[in-house]
Amino acid sequence: MKMTGVLLVLVCATSLSVPGQEGAEGSATSAIRALEREWSEGQSRNDTRALDLMFDNALVYIEYGKLVTKGEYLSRIKSVDTHLNQIVMEPMTVRTFGTTAVVVGTYREKDLKAGKHLLKRWRFIDTWVYKNGRWMLVSAGAAPLSR
Repeated sequence: MKMTGVLLVLVCATSLSVPGQEGAEGSATSAIRALEREWSEGQSRNDTRALDLMFDNALVYIEYGKLVTKGEYLSRIKSVDTHLNQIVMEPMTVRTFGTTAVVVGTYREKDLKAGKHLLKRWRFIDTWVYKNGRWMLVSAGAAPLSR
């Protein structure tokens, strides 16, 4: 009888801890999705201050096969005409591994160059790490998708 009671307590304790774990993972996933949206909005508005806060100082970004530092990325964003660029996030997958999250998804980028509207689709992979009480982007890569 005592063994049954102990097993019942263990089963109840285990089942109570699972929703808490899912809740923590779910809130991390929601936070990362929000940061991804903030990133695209910040880039569309040339808000380098907002981007600076979410990018780790050691950020490594890969675009068109080239390694780009945080400073280089922010300089490029600062020089783009805000009225010509629009980024639309498409579905993304967020996987968390403790204090690390990996995001894979696509986005569309609308631009106007030389009077012509351009539409590019990109596939991206981003890595976020929870440090100093917040999520920071530590690495990212994007590659254009063929039409």
